[in-house]
Amino acid sequence: MRILAFGTYQATSHPRISVLIEGLRSHGHQVAEANVPLGLSTAERVDMLGSAAGPLRLVGKLARSWIRLAGKTRRARGRNAPDALLIGYMGHFDVWLARVLFPRTTIVLDHLIYASTTAVDRGVGGGGLKQRVLRLLDRRAIRLADVVLLDTQEHLDLLPPASAHKGLVVAVGAPGYWFVDRPADPAGEAAAGGAAAEGAAASGAAADGPLRVVFFGLFTPLQGAVTIGEAIALLGDAPVEFTMIGSGQDLDAAKRAAAGGAPTTWVPWVDSAELPATVASFDVGLGIFGTTDKAQRVVPNKVYQCEAAGTAVITSDTEAQRRILADSADLVPAGDAAALAAAVRALADDRERLARHRADARAWADARFTPAAVTAPLDEVLRAR
Repeated sequence: MRILAFGTYQATSHPRISVLIEGLRSHGHQVAEANVPLGLSTAERVDMLGSAAGPLRLVGKLARSWIRLAGKTRRARGRNAPDALLIGYMGHFDVWLARVLFPRTTIVLDHLIYASTTAVDRGVGGGGLKQRVLRLLDRRAIRLADVVLLDTQEHLDLLPPASAHKGLVVAVGAPGYWFVDRPADPAGEAAAGGAAAEGAAASGAAADGPLRVVFFGLFTPLQGAVTIGEAIALLGDAPVEFTMIGSGQDLDAAKRAAAGGAPTTWVPWVDSAELPATVASFDVGLGIFGTTDKAQRVVPNKVYQCEAAGTAVITSDTEAQRRILADSADLVPAGDAAALAAAVRALADDRERLARHRADARAWADARFTPAAVTAPLDEVLRAR
């Protein structure tokens, strides 16, 4: 099947589209791209919603990108149209242009986030006219698509009843490059008779050295960075070191919460090309711990990526994460800093347990979170059309 990945998506910032393209190609589909990145992060788009001139600026950027997109797809229309279009992340507007340019082509919309719930989660457009407009944007985008991809059952359940038949759960997964250059398998050495010290060394930490814990993200309320900071403050006496990568609205509050706790390095960001190797050098990767409504419905990129990189994972105990991660991660109550600190301390105190958790995460990701694995349901739906 010939598929065209289409839109203003930004694969370097949001690798979900890369997972879908890589996975569909692994299933034998021919996937080309028509992509003109909009040049706006999710945070910047949300910020625009809070200003009077923001919508006009967004329309201007979209118009410039769409003109280029229309030019790029000129030869792929009419008789040469692909069998399906794949609209990437944040494609709420792009799906309109796609339907105009390809009126009879199957359109697959990766509706990874709802504009309305994302605005509420980030403290913008929580009610009134703005929220009604965002809900309308979500509904119209879904109506224009033929297949709507959601990342969890909880997000699937939010589809309007009239469009429920279009919905398909496709887990976020991790790009293939997150599965390479990982540390040696500590569980394999342990199974061969290695001591706990050997397993810990393979994981990047000496048996008597500090447990190395990493978090990376945009410090949004969904991610619960303040809860992580509070847990750091409780671990001042533990053999643990934290690295917190990224920046965002809760960064300062997280730093204040962590004061006086375990040693912590705050890194503004790491280039996306370097991030997999960076994460793989740590023992534990942290997921999300927010208590917002949206936090209860998502399984974030970082959880899939940390498991693919071979770190042990600690994240919040929500129904969505419990369903997708099962026993491959340590799950703690959302917003509970004491429980998070206890889970970190347990891994610091028991390196054999750490080795098992790393091995479990790796095995689960290899079986379920590769591009080929997560796109298998989409491949089946496309072949049936």
